[in-house]
Amino acid sequence: MRTLVLNAGYEPLAVVSFKRAIVLVMNQKATIVAADQAHPVWATTGSWDRPSVIILTRYVHLPRSRSLPVSRRGVLRRDDHRCAYCGRTANTIDHVQPRSRGGRDSWDNLVACCLRCNNIKSDRTPAEMGWDLLFHPKIPIGSSWVVRGVERPLPQWDEYLAPAA
Repeated sequence: MRTLVLNAGYEPLAVVSFKRAIVLVMNQKATIVAADQAHPVWATTGSWDRPSVIILTRYVHLPRSRSLPVSRRGVLRRDDHRCAYCGRTANTIDHVQPRSRGGRDSWDNLVACCLRCNNIKSDRTPAEMGWDLLFHPKIPIGSSWVVRGVERPLPQWDEYLAPAA
């Protein structure tokens, strides 16, 4: 079981094991915001709530200007593993503007792509192929992209991972 860690401003910071979360709570460095009531933690001296979300008692500032590095995994996750050209399951990434023509490794130039479309497109642009993108690539937003370990969020984390307005 994983636990979401928030700072005093209710901004997500990290995801830790429930064991680490219990240690933080027992050492009075965090308090439990949400717990898994159905699965308490048992010990020889009693039982405790299994934390699902904790908040640190000391304020930890999360910088807003934190840059999000481009990665293959990130592009596939952003595009929900769907090919930007045909919509099928994607397992590779493609440069919309090919690198051989000055295209860069950036969030707005990389898309998820199936192997078939990637091979057919080669080093051409979608316009040269007569293809349209199913969506326009852009940098992902929201705290779930900045916080490590939130790739598979638990349902009880939804209200804390809502995109910043």
